Amino acid sequence: MADGVYETLLDGMELEELKINEGIHIRHYLFLDSEYTWWQCGRSYLCRVIDMMHMGYVDEVMFGKEVVERLPALIQEWIQAVQSTKP
Repeated sequence: MADGVYETLLDGMELEELKINEGIHIRHYLFLDSEYTWWQCGRSYLCRVIDMMHMGYVDEVMFGKEVVERLPALIQEWIQAVQSTKP
């Protein structure tokens, strides 16, 4: 669990560097599952996840079934973004 959290932080920092240096913005999502893992064993890591969101290293975090509910709307956002960049 710790590796995943800190790899996510590193990815977020690299994406921030890409945005600053190259002007390329890539949305960074984090999908979390397993109630037992996160709510029973890894509650302190959830604080790190919230920190990453506040620092701008993760754009959105989705938990469990929320992924299934939120993903169709995200896909529509991605389609609109691609269509708005076409000449």
